[in-house]
Amino acid sequence: MIFRILEDQHRQKFSDAKAQRADDLRYMQLALTLGRRGQGRTWPNPAVGAVIVKDGNILGRGWTQRSGRPHAEPVALAQAGATAKGATLYVTLEPCSHFGKSPPCADAIIAAGIARVVAAIEDPNPEVAGQGHARLRAAGIQVDVGLCANQAARDHAGHFRRVRDHRPHVVLKLAVSPDGKIAAAGRTPVAVTGERVRSRVHLLRAQCDAVLVGIGTVISDDPELTCRLPGMAKRSPVRVVLDRALRISGNCKLVHSARTTPLWVMTSNIAEAPAAMALGAAGAQVLRVPAVTSPLPGLDLPAVLKCLAEKGITKLLVEGGAKVASTFVTAGLVDEVWLFQGANDIGDDGITALDALPLSAITGSPDFAVRGSETIENDTLTIYERS
Repeated sequence: MIFRILEDQHRQKFSDAKAQRADDLRYMQLALTLGRRGQGRTWPNPAVGAVIVKDGNILGRGWTQRSGRPHAEPVALAQAGATAKGATLYVTLEPCSHFGKSPPCADAIIAAGIARVVAAIEDPNPEVAGQGHARLRAAGIQVDVGLCANQAARDHAGHFRRVRDHRPHVVLKLAVSPDGKIAAAGRTPVAVTGERVRSRVHLLRAQCDAVLVGIGTVISDDPELTCRLPGMAKRSPVRVVLDRALRISGNCKLVHSARTTPLWVMTSNIAEAPAAMALGAAGAQVLRVPAVTSPLPGLDLPAVLKCLAEKGITKLLVEGGAKVASTFVTAGLVDEVWLFQGANDIGDDGITALDALPLSAITGSPDFAVRGSETIENDTLTIYERS
């Protein structure tokens, strides 16, 4: 009889622990989903999500707000109010422990009487780096770290890259035909993929802090580089143009919209001052970085990325054109590739996706691994990430 009682107690403890793990996973996945709502809007801060739970009831939810203030935790705590005492907080990144533009989130959590914190991953920021978790533990709060850490690391890749490497996380977007082309002869634009893919690209723009193209793309395509999904115009990223000699026209769409959607033109020290002043008068920012002559004449890409990181950009979408894409790949500065492939060939005289590089420099490279793929009507999307 005693052994049966002990066995039943052990079975109950095991069942309770299993149920707790399932609950923890569910609430952390909700926190991750909430955090993604802020992607592209919170820079220079990471887009964090937070959920407060007690007795199976969600008392508060939050995600980092525009420009990084307020943080996710205070938003969730404000919703929960006094009911947060004794509750569990699920958060996708270690709560901050330092004074910035707002007080430390760790102090707010302690003051609210939270009993347990489940954090997906530690913040590599030297101003935090485990100190937030240590402060919570010193206050008697149970802290568990590591649930959904891989997904959290992916969601916060821009923040991690900026902190560790002093540059943004670089996502390269390519839309290619089955024969590896991105445009017809003479750089003539052609619809490589369908409407649903174009909508997906606009959503991707909204999830990035900035989108970058070369001056060749601006001259040939006259793009807007905004997010044109219904109701999401305000989610458009900063537009960045690499333009070593300031050839950009004051009549292009990018310049005309510079006062409503930020436009940063990256140029060299040799660019003429009157052209820079004209762009500034139109609402654009002109940023000067060193020029290089090898492997191709242009701007120093590491310097470009460092400049963007210093201005707060954490996640950069590189959209074009072929020479820009090729230069980023050759320099080893691409962290993620979104490869959209259409259904129709363009022909031998079309423009190749990576200029002189074969597409296999990505698809067949040991530096990249396939993270996932999907079919979008008649087109396909394959996502590669640096191994």
